[in-house]
Amino acid sequence: MKAVSKEVYDRIDNDVYNVVADKWWSDETTLIMLQTSINPLRVGYSKRKLLQELKITPRGKTALEVGCGGGILTEEIARMGFTTTGIDPSEGSLETARGHAKQSGLEIGYDFGTGEALPYPNVSFDVVFCCDVLEHVRDLPKVIEEIARVLKPGGAFVFDTFNRTFISKLVAIEIWQEWKRWAFMPPSLHVWDMFVTPAELKETLQEKGLHLKEFQGSKPSVSLLTMLSYLRKRATGQWNFRQLGEKFRLV
Repeated sequence: MKAVSKEVYDRIDNDVYNVVADKWWSDETTLIMLQTSINPLRVGYSKRKLLQELKITPRGKTALEVGCGGGILTEEIARMGFTTTGIDPSEGSLETARGHAKQSGLEIGYDFGTGEALPYPNVSFDVVFCCDVLEHVRDLPKVIEEIARVLKPGGAFVFDTFNRTFISKLVAIEIWQEWKRWAFMPPSLHVWDMFVTPAELKETLQEKGLHLKEFQGSKPSVSLLTMLSYLRKRATGQWNFRQLGEKFRLV
């Protein structure tokens, strides 16, 4: 797998994370759905895999989240018991993350940087998380290479991303971003051509020295028609983003 071309990368709007940097925890922005709609799935999955199956004891272990944004997942990682660090290229998002962690009584280190050039020594972390990020980066192979470099021997890499399929194009791009009757995500937040197939990701992981343990798919907790009715309630002002996320989750 190669880095994304400039032509494709220029179509994605990663600057949105700077524009809404102070609103990560607001009920009135899409970002809060990371907490309400997505975290229950990925945090539960991570705990089951890391703590129960791999028998990792968080106390005394280090964890890094690459692309931490405002800290919505980072705080959950810290609550698992890991000594936790988050890194992100949006300074505004990091300021929000630091402030919210302080309010929550959590000790989390937040650093400025990108996944392509992690500012940490080799074998620094027991666990690395990279969620909702791989489909945003220009050079995915380099990001994976850097994650492999900072992982300790026997460490674990936890990730999620979008699969590049017809269904993901219909739902994540057209319904969620483009069709105004239902859309709840900003335009150009995601670009379908930057989605990653399991085969591509498996090949890249292996090339960078990581052993794939498992892929696990996800889907909305409700039918397509029910999801559309929920999205319409949000679009017409009957629900805010938190209420939408509490009704519509990934499973």
